[in-house]
Amino acid sequence: MEHMVLLFLFFIPILGLTNGTETEQDFTWHLKKIPQIVSERTFSLDSPKFEAKTKLELNSVCGIECQRKLPVPSSSDLKDLLSYETIFENGTRTLTEVNVLGVVLDPAGNTTTRRSSRKKRQIYGTDSRFSIYDKRFMTTFPFNTAVKISTGCSGVLISPKHVLTAAHCLHNGKDYVKGSKRLRVGLMKTKSRGDGRKRKGAKRSRREVSAAQEDPEFATELRRRSKGGGRKQRRSGRKQGTSDGMPSFQWTRVKSTHIPKGWLKGVSGDIALDYDYAVLELKRPHKRKYMELGISPTIKMMPGSMIHFSGFDNDRSGQLVYRFCSISDESNDLFYQYCDAEPGSTGSGIYLRLKEPNKKKWKRKIIAVYSGHQWVDVNGEQQDYNVAVRITPPKYAQICFWIHGNDENCTQG
Repeated sequence: MEHMVLLFLFFIPILGLTNGTETEQDFTWHLKKIPQIVSERTFSLDSPKFEAKTKLELNSVCGIECQRKLPVPSSSDLKDLLSYETIFENGTRTLTEVNVLGVVLDPAGNTTTRRSSRKKRQIYGTDSRFSIYDKRFMTTFPFNTAVKISTGCSGVLISPKHVLTAAHCLHNGKDYVKGSKRLRVGLMKTKSRGDGRKRKGAKRSRREVSAAQEDPEFATELRRRSKGGGRKQRRSGRKQGTSDGMPSFQWTRVKSTHIPKGWLKGVSGDIALDYDYAVLELKRPHKRKYMELGISPTIKMMPGSMIHFSGFDNDRSGQLVYRFCSISDESNDLFYQYCDAEPGSTGSGIYLRLKEPNKKKWKRKIIAVYSGHQWVDVNGEQQDYNVAVRITPPKYAQICFWIHGNDENCTQG
């Protein structure tokens, strides 16, 4: 039954009613001109300590009322906010200062738009999440783009070598979190006969042992592989593969990580949730279909104001979990929504399915990063929301620059 619901959600056309007659609404990806990111100078920094604790729920960040009072970033502010830090797999670190050309500033300011409000937390009432059990869905687009980060978060494939996730999964604003020194990304795969098994008595390599000591997710994967891995089981006639609904992962090392300076403390003296995103470059390219980036539209330009994302929620260990919901509030940089989600899904890519310009073909694109369950300030009081960071034209330009190393392929989005 769950599979039928998913098929219904993904393949029905978006319909509206005009004078009592069903008509297909014109929801289209509207291409926008993208600012130009120009690298000016790169400095070497001291190696980080990697001592911060991973914190999947943030407090005391700028909330809805605070967002309304924020001034529009000037060109000078954007240069500072979009400068970025890069950490490499050998522990070295650099800071790159950039210039931002051709940016169009919004004179309306950091306004927010509110839809119907309801009080709902991470999970409230009936849990509306779907666990993806069938490998035909799990390893097929768009679900195959979801990845697991070894620090305990989720992410999404955005190129053959790049993953988009939340910055706070790797950095707390002052230092990199424990485990991020040997960061790994888990890509889902269909387990084949004998995959991941060793002969009885075989030893783990020194690299695997070292990685397991620092990465809890990788250590869990090694322990799972080790259970019952001898020849006797292979002759027993049991089906080779994972348990129902439990994906197998191919763990890949991360070559480098980019984090915008807007996330780092010292720019504004506090964490800027607007810049809670990071891009990981994999050491080796994958051969899976990835999801392209898109500019985040406003609520009224979304079919049913609906967003979608999949991740690896902690309360459903090892399962890929999909959900969808309507957005309740938005600012220039953030979506406030009540999608049912638990820690572990943080960093998931939020996507829409709209028409390509001048074509009948529908296409999914990533338009935000799920930042997680956040406590924000509203009229001097702390309230909780599930928050996502929108991909605006300047952020699109920065992420595209990280992917391609230049701005030649980043003129429109």
